Amino acid sequence: MSSSSSSSPSSSSPSTSQFDSGNAAGTSTVRQRRGDFEGPSSSRRRAVSEVWPEPFLEALAAQVAIAASRNIGRLAAAAALANVFQVCSTWRAVSRSDLLWHRLTRRIWGRTRLLQDTWRDEYVYWHRTARNFRTARYAHTILYFDPSDVDDPDGLTCRCLTLSDNYLACGFADGAVRLFDLATRLHVSTYRPHHRNRLGRFSRAVTGIVVSNSRLTFATLDGDIHVADVPGPPITRRAHLGEVVNDGALVDFTGCGRWWVGLYAGVPGRAIRIWDSNTEELVFVGGSLTDPESVMGWYMLTEMTGFVGRVRVTTQETAVACTNSRVIVFDLRNQGEVLADDQYRRGIVVTATDVSNSAYVTVGNRGLARVRRADTSEELCRFTVRGAGQMGVMGCMNGGYALMCGGGEIRVWEVERGEYLYSFRERVGPVNAFVCDERHVAACGSDTTLHLWDFGGQE
Repeated sequence: MSSSSSSSPSSSSPSTSQFDSGNAAGTSTVRQRRGDFEGPSSSRRRAVSEVWPEPFLEALAAQVAIAASRNIGRLAAAAALANVFQVCSTWRAVSRSDLLWHRLTRRIWGRTRLLQDTWRDEYVYWHRTARNFRTARYAHTILYFDPSDVDDPDGLTCRCLTLSDNYLACGFADGAVRLFDLATRLHVSTYRPHHRNRLGRFSRAVTGIVVSNSRLTFATLDGDIHVADVPGPPITRRAHLGEVVNDGALVDFTGCGRWWVGLYAGVPGRAIRIWDSNTEELVFVGGSLTDPESVMGWYMLTEMTGFVGRVRVTTQETAVACTNSRVIVFDLRNQGEVLADDQYRRGIVVTATDVSNSAYVTVGNRGLARVRRADTSEELCRFTVRGAGQMGVMGCMNGGYALMCGGGEIRVWEVERGEYLYSFRERVGPVNAFVCDERHVAACGSDTTLHLWDFGGQE
């Protein structure tokens, strides 16, 4: 059962300049900032008419769109393409190339899985979704589940959220992972860890989830890692048996297609662990990132304390990990080699750190947020988050937007220039978990209310 409300839905049609009615404004923006993308003159049309081979034109159209995306923003690529397709009938015919749209969908929107009928439709869909993110067009839903099987009220505290194309996975303090179907908004299954002796009241608390459309992996504070098939019966298999006395507490866990990464606190020199997710083999143990937070790691087993650290994986097979005073970037393929190490004398907000594609965001205790490239540490933009240190801000980021939740309010910034865009209309109160991807945003409040916002680019 769920309840939902919606803002004015997107009603654009793909017949307008290949994409949507917003392209008129997009074209104007492109012309103001990059004259190279203006439509060609009539003399140029005559000069190039039906001369160049199709593979060359496809490559040219792709380069123009990718350049517009990098220099101006992802939404500008549509206007740049529309200008290319206006040159002549031969150039316009390139717009029917599925290979072109496949390449652009992968490069601009980071999508490799076809959900629509064609790759052109896939590109248009994610263009509209990103535009909806910019203009605050979404549907809001409150998700429900039956809590009658929870004995301890503290067990209903949500500790982490993870999204895939099909599912929202919610990890709770009692070790349960509840899975919701994003299409129906229904709770479809609950997964639990195997029983074992507990070392602390919250040793079974879920600290991280990796979910795809076929497999669910989750870790608990005592170091156990469990795997289950989705969809399917709620049967879990323990892939790794934690040794909390020897390794410390597993305070955060994440992963991607090839890797699992755990962040530990409690035992010096063993802060980071990397597994090959295909073989489930441990390939690296080491690092001193959480050594100063060792005592806090042990406290987490018995008390509902704050977050010691956070780790997130980029699309470049690197990971970003942080505590409240330090951020490191390390290589997953090369024994956890540290590629960047930054100290923050005034401290950062651990729960506001997040990764999207090859970029990551951090927020200082004084409210200054920075978005950087993980591979070069180049600063892409900066903006100010009011009350970040006092309100315990939680943050997340997708390919185009950074979202910060504090004081019950969710605010959105564009990460290409650091421009503040808007605040969500819904007030959510204090939140324990917060996540977003290119389409959805989810938050779980301290009152256990589970919110979902859908920016999907349907017609």
